[in-house]
Amino acid sequence: MLDTITIRVLFFGQLRDAAGVREMTWELRKGSTSEHLQAAVEVAFPALAKLRQSTVLARNEEFLREAVELHDGDEVAFLPPVSGGSGQWLRQTTSPDGHFFALTLDVIDAAALARRILRPEDGAFVNFEGVVRNHSEGRRTRFLEYECYEGLALKTMATLGEEIVRAHDVGRIAIVHRLGKLEIGETSVSIIVTSPHRRQAFDAALEAIDRLKRIVPIWKKEHFEDGEVWVEGNWDASVHPAG
Repeated sequence: MLDTITIRVLFFGQLRDAAGVREMTWELRKGSTSEHLQAAVEVAFPALAKLRQSTVLARNEEFLREAVELHDGDEVAFLPPVSGGSGQWLRQTTSPDGHFFALTLDVIDAAALARRILRPEDGAFVNFEGVVRNHSEGRRTRFLEYECYEGLALKTMATLGEEIVRAHDVGRIAIVHRLGKLEIGETSVSIIVTSPHRRQAFDAALEAIDRLKRIVPIWKKEHFEDGEVWVEGNWDASVHPAG
């Protein structure tokens, strides 16, 4: 009908569990906004209304910080707070300056990544790796499962990385996050910073992982011997929850 629009709606993490679906199409009246969509979705899935204060919306792989008018064919993703394929990379991007960002289902080869971005003028590189531990808050962990909003996650990682490089005056940065099922001891994320001097590289790597855990839409589910749970975190102040 000419007076309606069709929106592709995506749910991630605990919001996917609350809705019971990963994605669906939704019809709205022409002129409707993201706020109208969120209200309608919450009527259909009341459990989502309880999570509104910590939910962020994204339209067409861009965070929404206020209500906007939606158009036919838009994609709107409902994102819970971040928790802290074929070929090697599910998605990847390399900036003109040589910074590298990727998502993968495979084991991360940090040494190869470091050599990939190292410059002749660099005197050091720092590699931070987050690994899966065998416990969380007194419960024994069997394995972890990661999922993400791939397009927005990669864009956010690239923006974050380039901001870090400028702020710390380092050489290059690479950020790679693994998705899917990870066993105890496996690397979930690797952040590599190259620099002429070591101190700037350490500082940049620390800030990068701290910010990544607050703004990149990647979610972690912990599987225990007696159950499973999505790890809840908090959005960074730069990403305002909808509503």
